[in-house]
Amino acid sequence: MVEKQINIGWSKTEMAQNVAMDIPDGSYVNLGIGMPEMVADFVPEGRELIYQTENGLLGMGAVPIAGQEDPELINAGKKPVTTIPGACFFHHADSFTMIRGGHIDVCVLGAMQISKQGDLANWSTGAANAIPAVGGAMDLVAGVKRILVITQHNTKDGKPKILNQCSYPLTGKGVVESIYTNLAIIDVKDEGLYVRKLGPNVDFEYLQKHTEAKLYQ
Repeated sequence: MVEKQINIGWSKTEMAQNVAMDIPDGSYVNLGIGMPEMVADFVPEGRELIYQTENGLLGMGAVPIAGQEDPELINAGKKPVTTIPGACFFHHADSFTMIRGGHIDVCVLGAMQISKQGDLANWSTGAANAIPAVGGAMDLVAGVKRILVITQHNTKDGKPKILNQCSYPLTGKGVVESIYTNLAIIDVKDEGLYVRKLGPNVDFEYLQKHTEAKLYQ
């Protein structure tokens, strides 16, 4: 008899949906490169979310249907996107004026490491041969009102990403509000990391085993 394999946690698509569900109606939202881009595919029913990409577009829509991409319409990750009615285009400098001026409500970023205090490391491992790739991340964590992180709970070799202290160069200190992984949704509070929701077939003991920092329920 072949045993049925049990799927543990959420898929990347479900993770992106989880993030979108927590963004309030009418928010202006910047999406980072990589997995955060997937959040643009989801706008909860009854809400209007205005997605921004820092290369100069406000009103980014879902990923285009294959074969219908416009090579001149891309996001900051150089991937093809669509626009929603009322979308507007502007200079790169104007985009960063929006970010640095505190006009963006929410930013969704990826992460290499997050500390129990909400420190974020997402641009370099600090290795001597690492390619500097900070992009707009430091501007975003400094200028945007709320920072949400979406990431796999562990690295490809199984090491925890949620740590007592980040070992990689920081993007920002104490900037992360909530963490959305394949295993759980975790809120960063003054008292510590609180698990708001567990993924499918994930219990608290399993989650803590895969997390370096102490978690609370």
